[in-house]
Amino acid sequence: MAIAAAGLLATTATFAQDVQERTIKFGHLNNTDHPVSLGVKKFAEVLAAKSGGKLKVQEFPSNQLGNELQQQSALQGGVQEMSAPATTSLAGIVKEFGLVDFPFAVSSYAQADALLDGPFGQALLAKLPEKGLVSLGYWDLGFRNVTNSKRPITKPEDLDGLKIRVIPNPVFLDTFKAFHANPVPMPFAELYGALESKAVDGQENPFAVILSNKFYEVNKYVSATNHVYAANIILVSKKFWDRLSPTEQKMMHDAANEARGYQRQVSRAAAQKAVGELQAKGMQYNEVSPAEQARMRAIAKPVTDKFAASYDPAIVKLYQSELAKGAK
Repeated sequence: MAIAAAGLLATTATFAQDVQERTIKFGHLNNTDHPVSLGVKKFAEVLAAKSGGKLKVQEFPSNQLGNELQQQSALQGGVQEMSAPATTSLAGIVKEFGLVDFPFAVSSYAQADALLDGPFGQALLAKLPEKGLVSLGYWDLGFRNVTNSKRPITKPEDLDGLKIRVIPNPVFLDTFKAFHANPVPMPFAELYGALESKAVDGQENPFAVILSNKFYEVNKYVSATNHVYAANIILVSKKFWDRLSPTEQKMMHDAANEARGYQRQVSRAAAQKAVGELQAKGMQYNEVSPAEQARMRAIAKPVTDKFAASYDPAIVKLYQSELAKGAK
């Protein structure tokens, strides 16, 4: 018993040494009713339980710490500990993240999860530490869909001439140009005002984002284009990460893995529910037929071919093989 007690004391002492009191500033773009915020709360709860309350997460939702790129810089500089942007925002520092945004590539949640949790998604994560970032994996944002104030989108021609706000990302810009739309790159925080003032006609985002940000107040039409599967990525400042003990790092990884399953579940349930809620708020909803989706895919193919040719060939090959595997 004495030996067991001594062992327990030693373990407790090691734990106390290995796990320090820390407050982790976790910023993101979404409102507190959005599935990303629910994921942050779950991560905070699991991490607090694992660390005996020593690792505390302080959430900063709704762009409080700046837009995607401002938060990315803050992580790289070590003044913010965590964020959860769309993977899209990383294409500026690791261009191969553009592969995740290839239009009409992913057709189901199962295929998306297999692609991101498997070798391809991990190969992208491995490129981040040299850019001052560490990732704890991917969360669900959902399939992106177009809203606008002019007309339903039922076929590629319906996008012709529409001013559509897109994420400042080359793949998105070129994709919408291929549909003869007028893509307008703009930070998310400015989007509602731009829709309200008619500076842009529409935008594209997952249903839960459209609902949470009340775009139904400023856009009449919501079309299930499902043109891109979007994921959030859990980022940690490498400067902060390197200060953590191996025990703390493991707790962070484990908490992120536990939160991931929960976040994906609530996100996908929210997307389903959001369609009905958007209609109840007065939006006109339509789906795009498989034949018209196939036409859209064909129009977008030269764009994806162009970008694929400019990326690391090994990562492109891995992306294509993993995508094909997931489609079976």
